Amino acid sequence: MDIRVAKTAGFCFGVARAIDSAYKCAEDKNRHYCTLGPIIHNAHVVSDLQNRGIAVVESLQELTPGVTVIIRTHGVPPSVYHELEAKNISYLDLTCPFVKKIHTIVKEHHESGHRIIIIGDKTHPEVIGINGWCDDSALIIESLEQVETQDLPQDNVCIVAQTTFNKNIYKKIIFFLKKTCQSSTIFDTICNATDERQAEAQTLAGQVDAMLVLGGQNSSNTQKLYQICKSICPEVYCAESIHALGDLSPFQNKRVGITAGASTPAVIIKEAINKMENQEKDFATLLEESLKPIFTGDTVTGTVIEVGPTEVIVDLGVKQDGIIPASEISDDPALTPEDIVKVGDEIQCFVVRVNDVEGKITLSKKKLDSYKTWEAIIKAQENGDILEGKVDSVVNGGVIVTYKSYRVFVPASLANDRFLTDLNELVGNVVPFKIIDINERRRRIVGNIKTVLMAQKQELEKAFWETAEVGKKYTGIVKSLKNFGAFVDIGGVDGLVHISELSWSRIKHPSEVVNVGDAIEVYIKDIADDTKRISLGYKNPLENPWEIAKAKLNVDDVVKAKIVRMLPFGAFAEIMPSIDGLIHISQIAAKRIEKPQDELSIGQEVDVKIVDIDWENKKIALSIRALLPEAEAPAVEEAPAAEEAPVVEEAPATEEVAAE
Repeated sequence: MDIRVAKTAGFCFGVARAIDSAYKCAEDKNRHYCTLGPIIHNAHVVSDLQNRGIAVVESLQELTPGVTVIIRTHGVPPSVYHELEAKNISYLDLTCPFVKKIHTIVKEHHESGHRIIIIGDKTHPEVIGINGWCDDSALIIESLEQVETQDLPQDNVCIVAQTTFNKNIYKKIIFFLKKTCQSSTIFDTICNATDERQAEAQTLAGQVDAMLVLGGQNSSNTQKLYQICKSICPEVYCAESIHALGDLSPFQNKRVGITAGASTPAVIIKEAINKMENQEKDFATLLEESLKPIFTGDTVTGTVIEVGPTEVIVDLGVKQDGIIPASEISDDPALTPEDIVKVGDEIQCFVVRVNDVEGKITLSKKKLDSYKTWEAIIKAQENGDILEGKVDSVVNGGVIVTYKSYRVFVPASLANDRFLTDLNELVGNVVPFKIIDINERRRRIVGNIKTVLMAQKQELEKAFWETAEVGKKYTGIVKSLKNFGAFVDIGGVDGLVHISELSWSRIKHPSEVVNVGDAIEVYIKDIADDTKRISLGYKNPLENPWEIAKAKLNVDDVVKAKIVRMLPFGAFAEIMPSIDGLIHISQIAAKRIEKPQDELSIGQEVDVKIVDIDWENKKIALSIRALLPEAEAPAVEEAPAAEEAPVVEEAPATEEVAAE
């Protein structure tokens, strides 16, 4: 079955506060306690407290000498306090703070001449207690039908409500009273927890096939939850515990929603879930687990039961669930709770605060992670461990490396294995480092990157030279750029790719081809035995323009050419990217000319005929004359063959071509 539990199910903070206090009283071996009426409307809790020595009395006449009376969450009329004080009987007042507030409102307005109207169940102990604070003179309204038939007071009316009353019915009654009572002061005293619980139950009931409402038969808010669910869901069951139902077959293969009244302990809910999931923990075991005290400063482990955008709810196995605010999940502000945890995860947290009044346990994963990180940093210094962090910024005298939630200062002299004129080169890099100093009082940490990089480099160099050979290929990282080439790290050792090796075409600077940090494929061209300097090759043979030309050009082809430079014996023309051919001076025109400039200019485009190709020596002979009409060229010598023509090879990209 698919089980869905309402987030607000179970104890409200007032009940949780009272029950926690009662169990603490049960541990006090020096005093005897009893409750005036059941402390809450739950037979399991009342029975368990009785087994622990806290009895239940229905009237003060049943008290035995020396007993301390526990006043339950529902509160009592002032007459009870007067009698206790008159008989010199000590008591512990566990009245819910919200109920106490209603007592104050009623007392003050009654004494100022107001007529009191209480919206609630007249037989409920909370309403009986409230009525006592106006000398039992209140008009008590339980339903809309009743208010429509009442002879209502017109002036000086004070209206309050039972904290667990049905919110929807309350609104309808108030709407009627506003029209009838011309002068009235209205206090919406329905507990927020009750309102939220009823709203969530209504929503959940519309999403499931069957609802289980857990709570005591005498619990007013439990019965209201049952009525709300019954009006929406086709199958609704109400019981004090899962055992009271007996047969669970009605829930099989269904989506089941579970909610519970404010007086239902978390162990009852967990027992129901365990039973439905065929787990074996019984009520007694779960109760003992739920009574484990949790204090501020504790480290606790729980299970994530809900992940939202602003908080994570954790089941700690006690009465209250833990809450991790989104800001306490991680020290990385870019991450959301959904990025870090999911429902069902087991998580360890630091207890930031236990608020008995609000019934909240505030947790922090971030703070616990920070404590663990600090311990790891101390241990890393002791053991000489290598850590890894990101260079966050440059500061006076060095850099700051962020390691999880801590900032590590690295002096400039220890920030790299080579001198850097600008430390900003390191910002953003992930670097290894060792801890060399810790000031625990100031939480100041000093690190060393240099020693780690040098040790790593030595190991890599040793491994490199064991296998290095000319022709071996590597994937390297461009470390730096100079005018004459690029230095590339090929595994702890830097090699130089000369600028002439970076491109088949002429370039002015290595940055036209590569950038620092690029990963490139290189091979060893040469190793200097005396200096161990390594020359690297980078050009891709498949991109060799002469190989591309070989597939496209043939003798007698007519192609477009662009004049790129001129020498006394002829002009060089580009016929493909990075491929030039020579137009001998005798092949420029149909007449004798003194110099190429007489007929041609740099940048001029002309049609040429390929008259010879020497692929081995990378020479191509071109002719303009061969394309001229025969009548214009009878007296001109034939063009020399490619091997006979005074063709000059292309010089390396870093040199100028000199005329022969």
